[in-house]
Amino acid sequence: MRAGRISKALTVAVATVLALGACTGTPPAPNNPTSTATAVAGGNVTVLESTPFTSFNAGSVTGSSATNARVDYATHTGFNYVDPGLKIVKNDKFGKYEKISDNPLVVKYTINNGVQWSDGAPVTAADLLLQWAADSGYYNDATLDATFKVVKGTSYFHATGDTTGLSRTALPVIGDNGMSLTLSYTKPFSDWETALGSTVSIPAHIVAVRAGLKDADALTALLQTVPKGDAAVPVRPNAELKKVADFWNTGFDTKSMPDPSLALSNGPYLVKSVTAGHELVLTRNVDYTWGPTPKLDTLTVHYAADSQAQVAALTDKTADVISPPDTADVHAQLEAMKTAKIAILQGQGLGFDQAVLNFKGVFAKADLRTAFLKTVPRQDIVDQLAQPLESNAGTLDSFVFRPAQTPYKESARSNGTSGYAKADIDAAKTLLAGAKPTIRILYNKDDPVRAEEYSLISASAQLAGFTVTDAGKPAGQWQQALKEGAFDVALYGWTSNATGSVQVPQIFKTGAESNLNNFSNTVVDQLAGQLAGEPDDAKQNALKMQIDKLVVDAGYGLPLFQRLGLAATGPHVAGVAYSPVPVGVWWNVWDWSYVK
Repeated sequence: MRAGRISKALTVAVATVLALGACTGTPPAPNNPTSTATAVAGGNVTVLESTPFTSFNAGSVTGSSATNARVDYATHTGFNYVDPGLKIVKNDKFGKYEKISDNPLVVKYTINNGVQWSDGAPVTAADLLLQWAADSGYYNDATLDATFKVVKGTSYFHATGDTTGLSRTALPVIGDNGMSLTLSYTKPFSDWETALGSTVSIPAHIVAVRAGLKDADALTALLQTVPKGDAAVPVRPNAELKKVADFWNTGFDTKSMPDPSLALSNGPYLVKSVTAGHELVLTRNVDYTWGPTPKLDTLTVHYAADSQAQVAALTDKTADVISPPDTADVHAQLEAMKTAKIAILQGQGLGFDQAVLNFKGVFAKADLRTAFLKTVPRQDIVDQLAQPLESNAGTLDSFVFRPAQTPYKESARSNGTSGYAKADIDAAKTLLAGAKPTIRILYNKDDPVRAEEYSLISASAQLAGFTVTDAGKPAGQWQQALKEGAFDVALYGWTSNATGSVQVPQIFKTGAESNLNNFSNTVVDQLAGQLAGEPDDAKQNALKMQIDKLVVDAGYGLPLFQRLGLAATGPHVAGVAYSPVPVGVWWNVWDWSYVK
């Protein structure tokens, strides 16, 4: 099921889903329930999510949200998914994908006969071709500004994912009576295994008809005839392709139950009903035989943004599964409830917090960057914000590796973060030499963790002589300020993806889509280019270790700490298991069962 890619819209924790690291060692064992309660076939389980469902296309800019992604995961399937050990699990019941050659890189996808949409139409290569068209940027000839607005040319499909991988491919070839698609890369690509088809979510035959075409074959013919876009030579938009893309972009957005053709499933569950802002009900897909068999009759999704409301719902048994933010108060409440058959599911997440400096403005000078970083009280931040949740929590000492990954310790020892273990105000004063630079610190004011980070960092920086301006913005405004560069220091986090390496260049390469702080280093650019095309894990790790050190040495910023993931379950559900992947406990939704 789809491994998330970095989002131009910054929709998940900058928030976006970002993949880091190819060598994915097994994370520390999560705190999963040990109950042996007997489950029964069928039944209903109720899940509380923080935000309402809004779209049947979680891969679009307007449809990208955690809730939409989880519903998409439960109702669609594909060639693989990622387990809690961050390993790719192939779903041979859906089909197979195989590397035909390494040089050039050629990958063939073949869908098994019998795999179908919930309206009875078969899942075919036409669906894969549409997914490729949306995620590759192949047809786009647009020039974008720093905030991703089109200033010239045409941007057809507005997908959340970065196009780095699939943009390296030629027009795919369809074969085997429309059941296979062969993808040829013009350059090697390290993350080819999750680039396409992990989840197949959008039915080409529905998009075709809604865009005014006869059927999926007509859509395939259109995609095969429209030439590749060239931003250097933009042309008049293709009217038919524009209709297709426009429908793909927003046609699946809805806050209530749409025409059933817009809610098709090819996965373990179907969407039965949607009540705007209140409820979404999934029902078991009885025709589904091309993946793990679901156990529940229905799964009901309700919404509660407030953590206390989620805990209360678990207490009064109006919710069976919750995933609130892991704060000290929430954690303490859940710990106190464990005797009432409440199980806590906790482990290291893939999200982390960081302080990032803008290389334009005050911090264009290297000495000032170093001076500020010497004031960042990383250990105090961990002591006050992370250790109350996990006594063994420590500072995160790498930008590109997580502690669960094998290269982390070696990179942390050599990348220079050890020089910033604790605040060193005297060293910062020496570097400032009496100067009192004014700096703006941007953060999400509605996030209590980020607000506390700001307070600690601001107070420490002022001790050294910095004049600090509180540039924090509410939840709905800070991301735009980040994209516009309205900061000298920004406090935000990435959520790492479960697999892959290519996203490292997306952050650190000059001019990359997620390079939000004007960082530029020619050596990093060279290494990042090599990384995107390097298939060998050991060589990828060596390249990332070099990038990690160069980024720290340049005064890019500092990683702070890794956030924990938290979920909790009540007495009437079994089979729920913690996972650090972006869909969280939903990763094995087919294993959930009802307990009387």
